[in-house]
Amino acid sequence: MTKHDRDLIIVGAGPAGISLAAEAHRSGVPADKILVLEKGQEHSWAIRKFYPDSKPVTANYKGQAAVCSGVLCIGDTDKDGLLSYLDQAIVDHQIEVRYNTTVGTIHPLPEGGFKVDTDHGQITTNVCAIAIGILGRPNKPEYKMPGKLKARIHFDINSDPIQASRVLVVGGGDSASEYAQFLVQEGNTVSLSYRRDTFARMNDINQDSLYALERAGKVTLLRSSNITELKVTDDGLPIVCFEEAAFGEREYDHVLYALGGTTPQNFLATIGIAFDGPSPMLGEGYETNVPGLFLVGDLSAGTKGGSVISAFNSSREAMTRICADHLNCTVEAPFGTSSTPMAFPEVKLGLGQAKS
Repeated sequence: MTKHDRDLIIVGAGPAGISLAAEAHRSGVPADKILVLEKGQEHSWAIRKFYPDSKPVTANYKGQAAVCSGVLCIGDTDKDGLLSYLDQAIVDHQIEVRYNTTVGTIHPLPEGGFKVDTDHGQITTNVCAIAIGILGRPNKPEYKMPGKLKARIHFDINSDPIQASRVLVVGGGDSASEYAQFLVQEGNTVSLSYRRDTFARMNDINQDSLYALERAGKVTLLRSSNITELKVTDDGLPIVCFEEAAFGEREYDHVLYALGGTTPQNFLATIGIAFDGPSPMLGEGYETNVPGLFLVGDLSAGTKGGSVISAFNSSREAMTRICADHLNCTVEAPFGTSSTPMAFPEVKLGLGQAKS
């Protein structure tokens, strides 16, 4: 094997990236040969940015069995509990995370391995894994976003505090419900626009919470509503124009979009990763068509997304392949039984849950 700076470089310090580093350490890869590169100033940037503080993190996600196959595992917890757990995992597994580091390109080398170009220089590695999330690239609507509304249009819940305002949340998934619950707690008058008449994409907890808030008169649900345009008032506030005459044009103080995220296809394609439509083509252990290059976490979960546990498990599968084909290591049994999640703090209930 060609000698490189590192044995394993992981791009992205979220649950998948941290768990893959933990798997590598547990499998016998020296700590100083593992490096995690993170563009943010802290790990789990997307969770900190897009998850409301009261968001429950459930082990059972959209019907997926809460069974852990690797080193890291969680039970039901909340945002703070998850972040604390990942903090401890970094310490326990001696994981080196290089923060505030942006990866530009990843070049396969003729002799094997990769050269990773960052804004702080180049690093070579035998194996590379990309563990970036899709929420870092939030979907945006097709209609024009007027520049004058920049301070009034939002794509996450935490960057700009919103309080005592009229807010329209746009979306029909779990994030949309969680944003609505959080905004109610912050004293806002909340409406939610969704293009369909039912919320089939939400888990049962978030759906029940949203309906409870509607019954309590704290959230107005605009079912089967389609936005066609945004206008600007003389005072710089958004006017939302709906296709349906029943909704017409409505003025708000803020509009918050919860439309999911997209795979960073251009970035992956420049490395040479092949796609089948919008999805990257993956083999055993989530290895791409580029030997030694893996995708874990959101990028391996498909269009429906996945849970934190599925991110942990994808790292386990990837590490099994890495040890078998690329590095001199052995994947050992996890610390606990795979079907017994670790104990975590009690989940904090959102407002809708507490009142239902």
